[in-house]
Amino acid sequence: MQRIQLTEDLSFSRLIHGLWRLDSWNQEKKKTLDLIKYAMEQGITTFDHADIYGGFTCEELFGQALSLEPSIREKMELVTKCGIVFEAPARPQHKSHHYNTSKKHIIESVENSLTNLKTDYIDVLLIHRPDPFMNPEEVAEAFRQLKNSGKVRHFGVSNFKHHQFTMLQSYLDEKLVTNQIELSAYQLENIEDGTLNLCLEKRMAPMAWSPLAGGALFKGTDEKSVRLRETLEKVKEEIEASSIDEVAYAWLLAHPAKIMPLIGSSQKERMARAVRSLEYHLTLDQWFEILQSSMGHDVP
Repeated sequence: MQRIQLTEDLSFSRLIHGLWRLDSWNQEKKKTLDLIKYAMEQGITTFDHADIYGGFTCEELFGQALSLEPSIREKMELVTKCGIVFEAPARPQHKSHHYNTSKKHIIESVENSLTNLKTDYIDVLLIHRPDPFMNPEEVAEAFRQLKNSGKVRHFGVSNFKHHQFTMLQSYLDEKLVTNQIELSAYQLENIEDGTLNLCLEKRMAPMAWSPLAGGALFKGTDEKSVRLRETLEKVKEEIEASSIDEVAYAWLLAHPAKIMPLIGSSQKERMARAVRSLEYHLTLDQWFEILQSSMGHDVP
């Protein structure tokens, strides 16, 4: 498995396992542990969480599985996010849907995540969404306190655009190590608006959520989905891949920004196909054919 060096002391597996649907998989903790270990056997050692996933339940489900074999914690990297608030049975104190990036909330969220994940530290903490009421000085203070206490090793953001990223970075002592963004052959917004270029500028590898466009590549009925699926099928035959998801992952992996796609599945075969995508190399013609199919027109 390829690895991406984020800092001198931290690297991620090129493919990352996303756990935002863990609660819906309805599986016992032994089966979750088996899935975690399977991923690690494939070289996928980085696991992505957020406090809100599963209505604030997925971190705890993962932690329960990890507690069955705690020694594997040192062989993985844990990412989690904070900053989104909404009403949920697991958070009765929440009264509305909003963002909260106050120092108090960030630190409390991390303490909850540490307890739920059954770990002493988080490898990377992300601010989940840009907050229009953000006080960057408070965020910087929270990051500094969490870093000095050893509870969080590094920090990043999620869904931040260029101006939001550079604003927050200007207040921080250390560099943000990643930006987790929506990116797929179907969803090009972060390519078109310069967000991916910012990652290149900062020499910062991005994480890509929904790399298969939430299943639209397989079953979408809109004109764009159908057109793109036909192109992916064509390229699949040309590179002798076994499925179009392998092509979709390969398209992201080919980009020089060192994109790290998230695999949000409990199915081992889907995980295996994502790993196989590392073996395929698209030609420049094929890469642009997929891009133009998504855009619905030729490049200028």
